Amino acid sequence: MAITVATSTLPQISLSGLKCEDIKRNGFHNRRETKGPGTAVASKQPRQESYEQAPMYVAVMTYLGFGIVTLFGYFRDFLRAVGVEKRNIAQEREEQKDFVPLYQDFENFYTRNLYMRVRDNWNRPVCSLPGPVFDLMERVSDDYNWTFRLTGRTIHNAINMGSYNYLGFAENNADFLKTVAAKTQQYGVGVCSTRQELGTLSIHEELEQLVASFLKVESSMTFGMGFAVNSMNIPAIVGKGGLILSDELNHTSLILGARLSGATIRVFKHNNMHSLEKMLKEAVCSGQPRTHRPWKKILIMVEGIYSMEGSVVRLPEIIALKKKYKAYLYLDEAHSIGAVGPSGRGVTELFNVNPSDVDVMMGTFTKSFGAAGGYIAGKKDLVDYLRGHSHSAVYAAAMSPPVAEQIIRAMKCIMGSDGSTEGIRRVRQLAENTRYFRARLKEMGFIIYGNDDSPVVPILLYMPGKVVAFAREMLERKIGVVVVGFPATPITEARARFCLSASHSRAMLNQVLRHMNE
Repeated sequence: MAITVATSTLPQISLSGLKCEDIKRNGFHNRRETKGPGTAVASKQPRQESYEQAPMYVAVMTYLGFGIVTLFGYFRDFLRAVGVEKRNIAQEREEQKDFVPLYQDFENFYTRNLYMRVRDNWNRPVCSLPGPVFDLMERVSDDYNWTFRLTGRTIHNAINMGSYNYLGFAENNADFLKTVAAKTQQYGVGVCSTRQELGTLSIHEELEQLVASFLKVESSMTFGMGFAVNSMNIPAIVGKGGLILSDELNHTSLILGARLSGATIRVFKHNNMHSLEKMLKEAVCSGQPRTHRPWKKILIMVEGIYSMEGSVVRLPEIIALKKKYKAYLYLDEAHSIGAVGPSGRGVTELFNVNPSDVDVMMGTFTKSFGAAGGYIAGKKDLVDYLRGHSHSAVYAAAMSPPVAEQIIRAMKCIMGSDGSTEGIRRVRQLAENTRYFRARLKEMGFIIYGNDDSPVVPILLYMPGKVVAFAREMLERKIGVVVVGFPATPITEARARFCLSASHSRAMLNQVLRHMNE
C-alpha cells in the first residue's frame, strides 16, 4: 500500500545564500517504496519515506574503492611481516601462536588497515556545551592516526549537526536550570544505593508519575542508564520458550537484551509488514521447533525512529498484526519521544493510536530531554512486576537527583505545566526545521533516507573515500557531522547522519546547506 503526503504540506521556502543555478543535481532519482506490502489497515498519519537506489556506477565504484583499500591493506600487512613497516596494533606473542587467537582475523585487518587511517573523523574531543554550536579541541597525528596529540588550539563555534539534542534542552541557561541547581543542593549528585534498598527518593517517584502522565499510561519506572533499560529488562519480560520477532535494524541494546533472554529470536525485514505477518502466522501455526508446542509468549520488538535510517515505525499496521495474532508489542522510543507528534509524545501521538495498545513502552532521556537514563511504561501490573525482577532495578544505582530534576523540568516544559509555551514552541520548531532541511536536500539532489517527520537525516555518500573527505571538509568549514560506514551500515551504504535540533536557526541550516552544495 503506497502512502504519500501531498507536497503542499512542505513549506516552500527559498535557500538564502543559494541561487537556483547553484543547486546541482547529485545522481539519479528513482523514488519507490521498497518495504513491501502492508496490511489492510490504513495509516492515520500521512507519511512519505524515501529509499532511493544508487545508480549502478556508484555501487560499482563503491565496491571498487573497498577492493583497492583491501588490496593495499594486504600489501601493508606484507610490509609489516618482513619488517619494513612498524607494527602498532596489539598482537599475540610468539609463544602464544598455538593458542586460540584473541583477535578475529578480518576484524583486526579492518581495524588496522581501513579504520585506523580515517580514525580522526571519530571521537573528536568536545570542550563546550553540545548545543547548536560547540567547541572542538584540535588534534593532529604524526603516525597516521595510531596516536593523537592536542595542538592547544580550539575550533570555536562549529555548527553541531551530530548531537541528539532534538529539543535543545542540553543547555546552560541559568534561568532554566534554577530548579536543577536547587535539587542538587537538596539531594547532592549521587544516591549511592539501588532503588530497592535506600535509593528511592521522592524526586524519583515524582518523575515516574510525571512520565506516566506524559505518556498517558497507568504507570512507569525509570532507570539511570538508557542502554540497560533494553538489555536488562527484556530478559525479565520474555525467556526460554518465548519467541522474539525483531526488526532487522533494531538497536544493539535490543539485540543484546533479546540474546540474554534465552528466547528464540527471528528477524523480519525492516518495516516490512508482509515479512512480519508471515513469521507471526508460522509461529502460531507451527509452534516451537520439534515439540510444536505453542510459544509461551510472542514479543514483537520495534523502534519508533530508527537512528541509522531515519525511518518511522509503521505502528498502526504492527498493532493490527499484534492484535490479530495475540502477540505482545515492545516499542523503543529512544529517538522518537519528544521529537515527533504534535505535542512531542512520540509515535503513538504521531499516528494517533491508543498508548494502551502498546504493551511495553520504552524510551530514553538522553536525547530530547538533555539528561540521562530511560524508562519503561505501560500497565501497572507490568511495572510492578519489573520492579522486583529487573536487574536494572535490583542491582543498579538509582538515578542521580539533578538528572531526575532536569528530566522533570524538560517534561513539564513540553507539557506546558510550567506555565509557559516554550516546550510546544520547541516541538514545532523541530518539526519545521526537519521538513525544511529534508525538502532542501531533496531539491539539491542528495539521496536521503527516512521519513519526512524524522529529525534523523541520513545522506548517502557510498564511497569510502568520499565519506572521509566529506567529514574532514565539513570540519574545515566549522561544521561537525557524524559519518557512518561498514560494519555499522551495509558496505555499499556509507552515509553522513545529520540530527536536527529545535535550537538550530534557519541561518545555521542555510549555512550547512550552502557548504554541502560546494
